[in-house]
Amino acid sequence: MIKLALPIVNNVLSLFLQPMQKEHYQSLKQELSSPKNIVIVPHKSPDGDAVGSITALYGHLHKKGHSVSMISPNDFPDFLKWMKYSDEILNYEMNRADADDLISNADLIFILDHNAFHRAGDMETVLSKSEATFVMIDHHQQPDDFADYMYSDTGMSSTCEMVYHFLKNLGELETVDADMAASLYTGILTDTGSFKYRSTTSTTLRVAADLVDLGADSEQINRRIYDVNTPTRMKLLGVALSNLVILTQYRTAYITLTQKELDDNHFQKGDTEGFVNYALSLDGIVFAQIFIEKADESIIKTSLRSKGDFDVNQMAREHWNGGGHKNAAGGRSEASMEETVDKLISILPHYEADLQRTEI
Repeated sequence: MIKLALPIVNNVLSLFLQPMQKEHYQSLKQELSSPKNIVIVPHKSPDGDAVGSITALYGHLHKKGHSVSMISPNDFPDFLKWMKYSDEILNYEMNRADADDLISNADLIFILDHNAFHRAGDMETVLSKSEATFVMIDHHQQPDDFADYMYSDTGMSSTCEMVYHFLKNLGELETVDADMAASLYTGILTDTGSFKYRSTTSTTLRVAADLVDLGADSEQINRRIYDVNTPTRMKLLGVALSNLVILTQYRTAYITLTQKELDDNHFQKGDTEGFVNYALSLDGIVFAQIFIEKADESIIKTSLRSKGDFDVNQMAREHWNGGGHKNAAGGRSEASMEETVDKLISILPHYEADLQRTEI
């Protein structure tokens, strides 16, 4: 099994100059030199980085003459559906039989913006049985060992930035047109919090600038992503903020939203995107968490955010059946909302010292 395991370094443009890694790229390029059946899979509940990366890669592979399918574990927010090729994404929940056939007949499967089959929800079983060649491009911590070609770098701002470097180091960046540039720019924009997170490096900004030069309209993309409020979403935000609880002792704030509150405000997929950041934006707060009830799955979905060096990835892995990045992670609880909040309060004393000494 060939592994393209890349170290975390500041100058990401030099990652592929090492001989062995260059050979891996040459090997993959050779595999892609003739038409293949290819499937691209993002994580469950795809966000801007997931949709942006798969649609951009789809555009590239389609131009190279491959038969390409994108299969998402479930639906994604309407405010991302303007991207070129997004209407080609097959919803696994709605098209399971067709999707299983595509995966079974795939020569290559690209796993983007996640690094473990379970992150693909109900697709885990069929993916784990596939005999296709797997290519993983992802920036989350602790990847599972399944990929034949693994491009994994937690120092990257986004998978979209990684796809840019991936194409560049295949020597095929010339396939990136204005639509693909817009998809890649979208993923970088959303995963960096509009370039304000510490994962935004000078290289990230240079990539974003190049994508603008390639045709990405930054002003239009910002409007399409952020100017999407509806009256019902604004009212739901009001409910979320009214449920905000501040725990000064732990420099923590959390938000709850029950299924009833979602239903009463006509919740649509993507409506709660970014709500947790309102809690994190409070002066003096280091750690924020939101709990959202999903009655159809009998779980409480949770998102964790932090400032400075406080590691929410480790907290999500240890306590919330999840994971992610140092400053942004997600997970779930199978307990009731009350029990879930009680759990948070019970574990915070173990993190008090770290929370108090974190510089922001």
